[in-house]
Amino acid sequence: MKLGREALGDFPARATISLLFVLLSMNLLAEFSRTHHVTGLMMLISEALVVVLTVFRRSALAIDRSLAAAAVTLISTVGPPLLRATDEPPLVPDAATALISFAGLALVIAGKVTLGRSFGLVPANRGVVDRGPYGMMRHPIYTGYLLCHVGFLAAHPGTINAVIMVVADSALIVRALLEERVLGGDARYRAYCSRVGWHLVPGLF
Repeated sequence: MKLGREALGDFPARATISLLFVLLSMNLLAEFSRTHHVTGLMMLISEALVVVLTVFRRSALAIDRSLAAAAVTLISTVGPPLLRATDEPPLVPDAATALISFAGLALVIAGKVTLGRSFGLVPANRGVVDRGPYGMMRHPIYTGYLLCHVGFLAAHPGTINAVIMVVADSALIVRALLEERVLGGDARYRAYCSRVGWHLVPGLF
């Protein structure tokens, strides 16, 4: 019964994410048909993984149901699908933005494949994972998101995109820290943190 209530409560979030992904897909595919720039397609693949793994994730052992957790999850998840391709000249050549986005996408894919069904949106404990890219940083998927977003903004600069990115990615960083707070109740995670000290960027943060 508890699982049923959790699934029912997740439905609006999953439906919203799916709808925003459809709108993002329409925009970026149209942009690709005009320009053949691949940066937007990489962003699309990254967001597609969010939709798929959100639908098939496993139930949480512990979850942060605070208003703060809900707010940062909503902002950081809804923000990226609101980004749009623009007609503004790119800040750097497409090859450079594609390279940045590819690096971010590779990190996102590696992190999500490693997590599998342990992936989630709201800060929660769905099991401690310490292998693969998690041996270098605690939130490699989020680092990959940030790289993808930087690459996309460089390819499609604009005030609205910049504001969305700053707000959404700031919320993403807070969300990462809230996840650590939830996981901090797990002795295995505390042992993991003693080995891996970097949150998002090894040597910096």
